[in-house]
Amino acid sequence: MQQQHKVEWAQVLRPAIISIIFFTVLTGALYPMLITGLAQVIFPYQANGSLITDAQGNVIGSALIGQEFSDPAYFWGRPSATSPVPYNAAASSGSNYGPLNPALIGEGGLIQTRIAALAAANAAAGVTVSGAIPVDLVTASASGLDPHISPAAAEYQVLRVAAVRGLDAAVVRELVAQHTDSRTFGLLGEARVNVLELNLALDALEGT
Repeated sequence: MQQQHKVEWAQVLRPAIISIIFFTVLTGALYPMLITGLAQVIFPYQANGSLITDAQGNVIGSALIGQEFSDPAYFWGRPSATSPVPYNAAASSGSNYGPLNPALIGEGGLIQTRIAALAAANAAAGVTVSGAIPVDLVTASASGLDPHISPAAAEYQVLRVAAVRGLDAAVVRELVAQHTDSRTFGLLGEARVNVLELNLALDALEGT
């Protein structure tokens, strides 16, 4: 009887161990190597992080991760609530404040502070912008990493950026249009403007 049990356990363990080894090699090594290799051949830009480089080839950011801009000569992106610094890709998160949280909407709250910063930048540039401030300029996203703003958010900043840089607003507006991506496949998401790419194009336009 004891010998019979040993035989039965061997019959169970042997295929189990072989299966573990086989699928470990297949899914833990061969499959990742295949997908990584295909990605490097077919989509090398995306597979390596959609990195953006300057004229000297230095990496200055990613098309997928926002950056903080506070200089009025540049377009500002969507606020970030990541910690300990904005747009921290290692700690993607939102503020988790509810829509009625005083820290968000109260006097001196985050939204009022951001509205005041935009108003101050417009005043310093000597421009008056009519209409409501687009919501994505004063509210952080759930990820805190958004590299894009809406076309409305870009339009709201055109006069300020043009005035600070001494450019015609029509020139800046055309640059925004050139860097506005439409819905993916014409169906998914919304039109959007990559802030870093737009700001780099502004600098290139001025030769700075």
